[in-house]
Amino acid sequence: MDILSVFIKGGWLMIPIAICSIIAVGIIIDRYLFLKKNSTNKDAFLANLKSFLKRKDIEGAIAFCMTEKTPISKIMTKGLKKYKLGHQRVKEAIEQAGRQEIAEMEKGLSALATISGVAPLLGFLGTVTGMISAFMKIQDLQGSANPSDLAGGIWEALITTAFGLAVGIIAYTFYNLLVDKINKMVYDMEVVSTDIADFIELLETSRVKSSEEVKINNGDLP
Repeated sequence: MDILSVFIKGGWLMIPIAICSIIAVGIIIDRYLFLKKNSTNKDAFLANLKSFLKRKDIEGAIAFCMTEKTPISKIMTKGLKKYKLGHQRVKEAIEQAGRQEIAEMEKGLSALATISGVAPLLGFLGTVTGMISAFMKIQDLQGSANPSDLAGGIWEALITTAFGLAVGIIAYTFYNLLVDKINKMVYDMEVVSTDIADFIELLETSRVKSSEEVKINNGDLP
């Protein structure tokens, strides 16, 4: 018996289970490709960006970030565009951009988590309705049904549970894998964001001290 025949014998509840499986596969492929495309070498990116900031080449730093086209670079781009407004505005821009990028990375994961829980429940529902139908058939035959009739009804009812559990297990496994990958990317984003924000604050402090020293040397201060 081929898979299609088994699928048909599972009843109408196999349709929503199949739809759940298609949606889950679509989300998994989409998120995998997205995360793979947007992954970056945190240390190399941070070193390159700091080299621009040390030279006070903000335009060059922004151009570098825009060429990277990753969540980290997008966050840094929005932050550096506020550089002239001070360290606090840079930090606020980075935090806001970070929330937006995290939401973009987590797109579809709530649906995948829902499928991982709903698919097995649909399978159990199919089994319960199948068992009800089997026992109703026994009642209609007034108890004269042979064991093969009962066994056939039961295994057909259990098909939905098997398919539902398979979809749920796959969805839940990939959900955890994707969440782990996203958490790592979020951690890298936080490290880079904090490091650059502190570095910019240090540059501002150094610039202020340099200005004060110039004023003192020029006799502007008593």
